[in-house]
Amino acid sequence: MNLIAWALLGIVAGAIAKLLYPGRQGGGIISTMVLGIVGSFLGGSLFTLLTTGTISLAATGFNIGGLIVAVLGAMVAIFLWGLVTRSAA
Repeated sequence: MNLIAWALLGIVAGAIAKLLYPGRQGGGIISTMVLGIVGSFLGGSLFTLLTTGTISLAATGFNIGGLIVAVLGAMVAIFLWGLVTRSAA
């Protein structure tokens, strides 16, 4: 999957994750895209670990299953980002 497709998946996954995640999250489209891309890699890597037993840096595919994994990963990334910014304030 090329970088443009990862960016598009990141935007979509980040936007859906921000809609589903409870509470209010700050940030604009750039933070949504970054958290979505990080979530896509995080979700893809965890999914690979759970299904194959090996860890590798992998992004999810551009399909419904990949989008669901990317959204779940983005929600984890939003949670972790909230912990980091909350402790810094």
